[in-house]
Amino acid sequence: MNPAFTFKIYTSASNLPSNWDHLAVNNIFLTSNYLKVLEASAPENIACHFIGLFNNEDLVGLALSQFINLSHVSSFGERDHCLKTEVRNFVFKNFCSNVLVIGNNTLTGQNAFCFDEILPVQEGLLLLNKAAKEIQNQFFKKGLNIHLTVFKDFSASDIQHFKIPEFKSFFLFSTQPNMIFEIKEKWQLFDDYIGDLSKKYRDQYKRARKKAEGISKRKLSLEEIRNYNDRIHELYMDVAKNAPFNTFYLPENHFEIFKKHLHDKFLFYGYFIDGELIGFNTLIKNGTDIDTYFLGYDEKCQREKMLYLNMLYDMIGYSVNKGYKRIIFARTALEIKSSVGAKPVKMFGLIKHSNGVLNLFMSKLFGFFEPEMNWQERNPFK
Repeated sequence: MNPAFTFKIYTSASNLPSNWDHLAVNNIFLTSNYLKVLEASAPENIACHFIGLFNNEDLVGLALSQFINLSHVSSFGERDHCLKTEVRNFVFKNFCSNVLVIGNNTLTGQNAFCFDEILPVQEGLLLLNKAAKEIQNQFFKKGLNIHLTVFKDFSASDIQHFKIPEFKSFFLFSTQPNMIFEIKEKWQLFDDYIGDLSKKYRDQYKRARKKAEGISKRKLSLEEIRNYNDRIHELYMDVAKNAPFNTFYLPENHFEIFKKHLHDKFLFYGYFIDGELIGFNTLIKNGTDIDTYFLGYDEKCQREKMLYLNMLYDMIGYSVNKGYKRIIFARTALEIKSSVGAKPVKMFGLIKHSNGVLNLFMSKLFGFFEPEMNWQERNPFK
């Protein structure tokens, strides 16, 4: 490694170098403003660190890491009550509960780092590996042993850069794909998208819209988000607790903080029946991409009104009409996202256990923890 390349670890986003955003300009999720918001609104069991990479005194790379303490989270959700779930939670909490992630555990995609052209990618990865070990040492001095180190969410081409000796002891894994919706250039308006659907999926759209009669939707201001805070958290938790796997739960003021600091980059849409909030979804503007963020809904209304499907159509409508290029639909609900036109993009990560013996069995351990997911890809277009 070139000795001119070094790293520095920051425990607060307020202390980042003044030129941090010069590098992060192409990804809102690595900008200092977003990182401050993330730090202020982080779940109780997540602590952020920020890594600056330097060529002598010049900032040439930056990265995000998150320490996740899973010991107080029922990681496998409340939906499935069975012996396997109990065993999973026991093993997870006792042998895998302290996790260091290089990346952002609240998002899907490569939001871990960005490097200047002057920093070769593999040199940057070597630095990040050293930084991860240093963060582990810092926790060890506090009496916390990091069980797992994870580098998450890389494309097939990006993961090739990790093929160096320093990452040989890591296990390469792939989980649920990132569902990405590519917006065709010929779609100038949402109606153009509807016109490209096959009859079966145009009928699905019409049926969903018919079911949604009686629902009103509007964009909520900061003041309204604050006023509906308790109900928003209740709806979010209704969805989160039914997920097959959880590593965190958002704090009650999470969306309020996001709206307060990201302003019009963060969109919050509420869905109402007779003045009662029965669902919401959130979007984050990231250059020419729209990233879908967290949502919540009343399960009874969701079933009766096809609320989730209507939300997906609303997200597509907004993004097409506003001229965005892609929607990052992330993971979960793969089949229904596929039914509106999103395509699965395989994502990869690397994981290592600090216990050398357990690390030898990482492939079996990972297969035990990863929830099974069977789904059928759809093609809704003509």
